[in-house]
Amino acid sequence: MADMDELIRLLQQLDTEKVNPRTMDIDRLSALEIARKINTEDKQVAGVVESALESLARAAEVYAATLKNGGRVFYLGAGTSGRLGVLDAAECPPTFGTNPDQIVGVISGGYDTLVMSQEGVEDDREAAVRDLKARGLNHEDFVIGLAASRRTPYTVAGLSYAKSLGGATAFIICNRAVDLEVKPDIVIELPVGPEAITGSTRMKSGTAQKMALNIISTTAMVLLGKTYGNLMIDLQARSEKLAARSRRILMELLHVTLEDAEGLLKRSGGSVKLAIAMHWLHCDRVEAEHRLTQAGGFLARLGNSQK
Repeated sequence: MADMDELIRLLQQLDTEKVNPRTMDIDRLSALEIARKINTEDKQVAGVVESALESLARAAEVYAATLKNGGRVFYLGAGTSGRLGVLDAAECPPTFGTNPDQIVGVISGGYDTLVMSQEGVEDDREAAVRDLKARGLNHEDFVIGLAASRRTPYTVAGLSYAKSLGGATAFIICNRAVDLEVKPDIVIELPVGPEAITGSTRMKSGTAQKMALNIISTTAMVLLGKTYGNLMIDLQARSEKLAARSRRILMELLHVTLEDAEGLLKRSGGSVKLAIAMHWLHCDRVEAEHRLTQAGGFLARLGNSQK
């Protein structure tokens, strides 16, 4: 039982595993009172994330540089943390037009665990290395590990393997970074404190991790020229909603009719960014692509962007 004694000792040191004194009476409250208790706890999360903005910004810069240089970004985690990584990776292609192979979510136990929890798989250190090797991880890639507890064996082992290859690493945790087994390049501490339900890190911890990933990936995409102002000009119109959004952006930004917007999208091959550049520069798709390349992919750097 020595190993179990040690694990219990480690868990006792984690704030996310401690009993929350503010919710000890939660099982004796009405539905509305319970909801208020949970909401009160959730209100703390934004402030916790704010305290980590410098680390989040550094991670975003590495993220952007990695993609610009042809590398890939991997999110690595188990359970809720792993699911959040897969979610953020899945949202980048439709929102920012990224290649699905560039941003990859890796979850312990594989994609089956997205819909059916398999808690034991988080303890498999060798699986993390196998999963990353299977995807050809190399020194040009950036691995972002997520673990509310800071000790998840699967995630820690994967980060250690990434570091052994010379790749960039970041670690998002929801406890203080003490006695870390791995020393990543960037540590992002999100100490949310005890959960409303003891140890249920899908709650405040999950919310904090989701907010952190939103900031990192969105900031990186803005740094890469994936937006014009706050418009998602590299979106992929793979649904009726996104198709309508692409046309609305052109109509409102360029002051053109729906028919004109349709024509621009047809000539640009469906690219909102190219359609805007073609309209501003009064040129064809090839010339627009050339000019955008010269501008580093940023519409705002084109000479006619003030229009």
